[in-house]
Amino acid sequence: MKITLLSRGDSGAGGYVAVYRLYQGLKKVEDRTSLLVGSGKKSDTVSLNTSGFEKVFSQLAPSLDKLPLKRYRDRPSTLFSTQWVPDGLVAQLKQFEPDIVNVHWVSQGFMQIETLAKLPYPLVWTSHDMWGFTGGCHYTQECDRYTQECGQCPQLNSTKEHDLSRWVWQRKQRAWKTLPLTLVSPSHWLADCMRKSSLFGDKRIEVIANGLDTTVYKPCDRVSDGSHYRTYARNRLNLPQDKHLVLFGAVNATSDTRKGFHLLQSALQHLSQSDWKEKIELVIFGASRPQQEPSLGFKTHYLGKFQDDLALSLIYAAVDLFVAPSIQDNLPNTILESLACGTPAVAFKIGGMPDMIEHQQNGYLAQAFETEDLAQGMSWVLENRERYQHLCDRARQKVEQEFTLEIQAQNYLNLFAEIIDNYHKE
Repeated sequence: MKITLLSRGDSGAGGYVAVYRLYQGLKKVEDRTSLLVGSGKKSDTVSLNTSGFEKVFSQLAPSLDKLPLKRYRDRPSTLFSTQWVPDGLVAQLKQFEPDIVNVHWVSQGFMQIETLAKLPYPLVWTSHDMWGFTGGCHYTQECDRYTQECGQCPQLNSTKEHDLSRWVWQRKQRAWKTLPLTLVSPSHWLADCMRKSSLFGDKRIEVIANGLDTTVYKPCDRVSDGSHYRTYARNRLNLPQDKHLVLFGAVNATSDTRKGFHLLQSALQHLSQSDWKEKIELVIFGASRPQQEPSLGFKTHYLGKFQDDLALSLIYAAVDLFVAPSIQDNLPNTILESLACGTPAVAFKIGGMPDMIEHQQNGYLAQAFETEDLAQGMSWVLENRERYQHLCDRARQKVEQEFTLEIQAQNYLNLFAEIIDNYHKE
């Protein structure tokens, strides 16, 4: 079976990391697997535009894709992709002669909306956010107009029915209406959103969770007095040995409103008014220390940006819990990474969080956007040493049972084989 995965990138953003991990898992069981990207950083992936005009055009595509947004000068700075820029994917894919194409994150000018229907192969589309069934936004926030035809888009600050979001929605509807497309969602929440959407509601939708390498992300030797590897990890990162460390991290951790840093700030201020005031310190990766630090109530260690798996696993080993205050999220890699390292996680009960976090079993699910409950969750995880060890053990067990690369790869292979078989029978 010749499998081709298609993605704009292979590292950095969460969707890129997820597709590269899937590629690694599939490659172990099906050597004829390729990952084709717009601009890759990994040595074992293939960049589609590698020379001459095509390379220059590929570099300009993200900026060109944003040109229609210039009409909406008062819009908030959320990610919005129109996908009108022409591409050469049809011709470039031919040389790989795939039996099936698995599309992943292809926005920011990488793949034109109309291109999908021109690919002469069985197609599986793995959605890492909501863009596929919206009029251009990647996360809808509180808007449900994706269940209709979009228009009056709040992320364009538009009051017009026939705005840019309606135009994008109509292009998708024309191009994909009769396309025999199978959709994969990493989380049950996103799958439910797909089923409610006007664009994907009649498509086949499967849930296959992301996986990760559990030989890299794994628990270290943690004993009741906090010694051994945790001591080493904290020394390497210049973190204190005598404090409970709470970790927060994401791509653009403090600047992306969707990641909920402002809600974390409120929760920590609640927590700082308790007996934890002198016992906890905060650790942040994905952001550097700002010139004007916000008031968080606790001493904060900014580690900067990390993309290396071994370095990230060291960070998870050094801390006591991970907190993800996201407003809307699919199946964030950070939660999986933390749990795989045996580090309990605390988050709001939104999006794909309940797929990973079992309330009071391997972490804590706070009521959506109730920052006092988020603070209570952090306190609850840390306050009892015996219970904490149970949370750590169950965190690792959950990943081993549901989120390994082997499980993910086999689920995809089974789906691919079925689709290819049905494709040739038609």
